[in-house]
Amino acid sequence: MKGVVLTEKGPKPIGPYSQAVKSNGFLFASGQVSLDPRSNEFVAGDIRQQTERVMENIKGILEAGGVNLNHVVKTTVFLKDMNDFAAMNEVYGKFFLAAPPARSTVQVARLPKDALVEIEVIASL
Repeated sequence: MKGVVLTEKGPKPIGPYSQAVKSNGFLFASGQVSLDPRSNEFVAGDIRQQTERVMENIKGILEAGGVNLNHVVKTTVFLKDMNDFAAMNEVYGKFFLAAPPARSTVQVARLPKDALVEIEVIASL
């Protein structure tokens, strides 16, 4: 059984995907870049500003799915430049104060909208 999460608290999908899907006791949130949920416009800025927007988007999508950041068990962070790791990590860490989830971080050649960071999460229900 699968349930789709769609909320105004996160950017509208810009392709054939869901903001998040609930299945088998988990919520799988699609990768988020720095899009403003109100305008669906890309929010430019440095890695700190983009990471903040991404994490706020994830927070909103999780809440719409009935969970919060404390339920996140795994994240994957995609960075345009691994030199941005420390700054991204500083902002990311403010959202996961206790018992942070497992995480993978990789550098990629390019991200949607030429973003500096994209983050996807898996949360337990």
